Amino acid sequence: MSREKILPLAEIVRFRDLLADEGRRVVFTNGCFDLLHVGHVRYLQAARALGEALIVAVNGDASVRALKGPARPVNGEQDRAEVLAALGCVDYVVIFDAERVTELVHAIRPQIYAKGGDYTVEQLNAEERWALGEVGADIHILPLVPGKSTTAMIGKAAC
Repeated sequence: MSREKILPLAEIVRFRDLLADEGRRVVFTNGCFDLLHVGHVRYLQAARALGEALIVAVNGDASVRALKGPARPVNGEQDRAEVLAALGCVDYVVIFDAERVTELVHAIRPQIYAKGGDYTVEQLNAEERWALGEVGADIHILPLVPGKSTTAMIGKAAC
C-alpha cells in the first residue's frame, strides 16, 4: 500500500489540483530523509497538521551525494521513499533528482511549505524562496527535536 503513495510529479500535480478545487490546503516539504528518526517523524506530523494533505519530495540518490558527500545516502531513494510513504501523516511522496526543489514548487504550487528548524527563512536557498513567493506559499519553520539528526546517528553508529 505505501508504494502506491509514491507517485511521479504529474500525478502529484493532479492530486494537488483536486485538493485545491475542494478548498483544501496542501503542505509541501522536502529532504533527504536518509535515516528516518523520531525528529523526522515529529517534524512530518507537525507539517501535516498545517493543512489537509502532506506531499514529501525526497532527494534522489545522486542529489543526496551532491548535497551530503560520496558516503551518502545510506539508504537508496526507493527505500527512503517507501519508508516515508508508510507514515500515516504522509499523503504522497515524489522522488526528485535536482539539488533544489524550485521546479517542484512551481509544479505543485503548495499553499504551505514546511522546513525543519535547522533552517531559517533567510537560510533557505534564494531561488527556492523566490519560487515559494511566486506561488504564494506560506513558509513555516518547524522546531527540531534536540539531539536527533541523521548526522548524529551516523556518528554514533561509527563509534
